[in-house]
Amino acid sequence: MTTLAAFEKLPTLNSATILLVGTNSVFQQQLAEAILKEKQDLKINIHLTTFLPLPTERDHIRPRIDLIVFIIDIQSKYSFKEIEASLLHVDANFFLGKVCFLTTGVGRMDQMSVDMNAVLKLADRYCSPVLFCELECEKIRIATAQRLIRMLQICSGHLPGVSALSFSTLMKNLNNDSSFMA
Repeated sequence: MTTLAAFEKLPTLNSATILLVGTNSVFQQQLAEAILKEKQDLKINIHLTTFLPLPTERDHIRPRIDLIVFIIDIQSKYSFKEIEASLLHVDANFFLGKVCFLTTGVGRMDQMSVDMNAVLKLADRYCSPVLFCELECEKIRIATAQRLIRMLQICSGHLPGVSALSFSTLMKNLNNDSSFMA
């Protein structure tokens, strides 16, 4: 089991790959289906896993991964701990705009098991943006899927004039802007 490296493989034409990492397989599957339902000029490959590291490549050929989405359910301390442990198996180059945290369960503040500040500190430590959503709601799930597709297009280099690093910096600045969060 090795560290997942960002630039070890060449990109493929009109194709991009997203890796969804999270402990709630139902949310992962629903989000993956919402992403695939969106009309795209780009062929999107989606891989799901509950944790990293991924199995070694000799078992199967793994494509280049353009974006990693760590799904944190703030109603589960287990989810947060698994994501923290998985981050140790990601090459530092991924944190140059190819990682985001997707925080679910934010609509039910009374059921939170993980402090929101812990999630924000984790994202800050890894210089990655945080998206807050409620994947149980179909409209929000679709909007989240559309946002992730746009991020994937940028991270895979299929959106001219925008780099993953500049986009990640913009997202991080928006998340830190207090007027944006209000």
